[in-house]
Amino acid sequence: METKQIHITDYNYELPDERIAKFPLKERDHSKLLVYRHGEVGEDVFYNLPTYLPSGALMVFNNTKVIQARMHFRKETGALIEVFLLEPYAPADYEQMFQTTGSCSWLCIVGNLKKWKEGTLSRTFSVNGVETTLSVTRRHEVGTSHLIEFEWNTDVSLAEILDAVGELPIPPYLNRKTEESDKQTYQTVYSKIKGSVAAPTAGLHFTPSVLEALDNAGIDREEVTLHVGAGTFKPVKSSTIGEHEMHTEFICVHRQTLEKLLRHDASAIAVGTTSVRTLESLYYIGVKLHANPHLEEHELHVQQWEPYTVPPDQLITPREAIESVLRFLDDNGLSSLHSSTQIIIAPGYEYKIVKMLVTNFHQPQSTLLLLVSAFLHGDWHKVYDYALSHDFRFLSYGDSSLLIP
Repeated sequence: METKQIHITDYNYELPDERIAKFPLKERDHSKLLVYRHGEVGEDVFYNLPTYLPSGALMVFNNTKVIQARMHFRKETGALIEVFLLEPYAPADYEQMFQTTGSCSWLCIVGNLKKWKEGTLSRTFSVNGVETTLSVTRRHEVGTSHLIEFEWNTDVSLAEILDAVGELPIPPYLNRKTEESDKQTYQTVYSKIKGSVAAPTAGLHFTPSVLEALDNAGIDREEVTLHVGAGTFKPVKSSTIGEHEMHTEFICVHRQTLEKLLRHDASAIAVGTTSVRTLESLYYIGVKLHANPHLEEHELHVQQWEPYTVPPDQLITPREAIESVLRFLDDNGLSSLHSSTQIIIAPGYEYKIVKMLVTNFHQPQSTLLLLVSAFLHGDWHKVYDYALSHDFRFLSYGDSSLLIP
C-alpha cells in the first residue's frame, strides 16, 4: 500500500485512562524499560539501558527546553483569554527572540477567541522587582494560528517575562492543571535551548547517573535541537494520512555533531521521535545539497512527502548526505545548520541514519505511532500489546522502550 493511502484507524488501540501516567515517577530512571530486540520483547528498569547498547555507538539527544508558553489575560468584562506561544514571528530567530526587550510578535493559539474580537489586552506584574505592563494586540490569522504583537514598558527580556508570568504547557491529555513540580519534571536534565512547547519526553528518563553510565559503557553522546511544536499533539483527523498536514519544526545541528556522525558511519541511536525527525531530515537535506550545492539555507526545509518522492537516481548513502551538509557549512562559513522539517515518517519510509530508538508509548492514531511502526517494519502491535498487558505507564510521563529492529 502506498504510504499516503494508510488508514489511521489501522493504528488504533484501546488505551484506558488509568494507563496514562498523570505524574512522573519520583526517580526518573526507575521507570520501566521495554526492550524489543529483533522481534523479541522483554523488560527491565530504565537505569539498565546502557547494558543493552553496543560500545562505540553514537547516541543523539534533543537538548531543546520547554518554555512557559501559556499566558492569560483578563478583559474588562471578566472574560479570560489564553495566549499560547507557538512560533517566533519577529524576530523569527529563537535565540534573538528570548533576548528581545520592548516588543516582539509570535504566532499563537488563542483560547476563548470569540470573546476577544478586537482591542489590546494588558496585565501588570513584577519581573525581578521591576513593575512591568505587558500588552497584547491581535492582528490577522495565519493558518490556524493568530499573529499576536507583544509590547512592554521596561527593558526586561522576553525570557524574564515568560519566567515571571508564563505557564508551562503540559500535554492536554493529562487533564490537569500545571503544577509547580512540572517546571522540573517536564524538562530533560540536559535541556538547554529554549523554544519547545512540549518536552521531548523520551529524554525525561535520563539522570546524570544514567548519562555517566553511558559514558562508562563507551557510548558517544551528541545533541541536536528540534523545537517541539504544539502540532505534536495534533490528532490525525483525515481517514487517510495523505490528507494530514504535518506541522513545521525548527532544527539546529552543529558541525561537531555532523563530524561525529561521519566517524560513526552516519548511524546513530536516537533518543525520542524528535531526534529521529532531526537525523532523518538531515539525510534529505544532504540529498538536496548533493544535487544542488548552491542552495540557500532557507531552501533546505524538508517537505512532508519529500522522502517518498526523491527520484531513485538522486538517493545517496547516508555518509554522502552528511558530507554534503558539511560542505555546505564550509562553503557558507557556518558553524551550524539551521533549518526546518515537516517530515512525516510512516510505514513505507526507509530509515537512513537511525539504527536504534529510545521512545515512550504514544497515543493511538498518532503520527508518532506511525513513525514507530515504520521503524519496526509494522511490528508495533507486539510492543504495545506487551506494554498494555504488563502494566506499563503510557504517554509523556509514562515508561520507556528501547527498539532494535
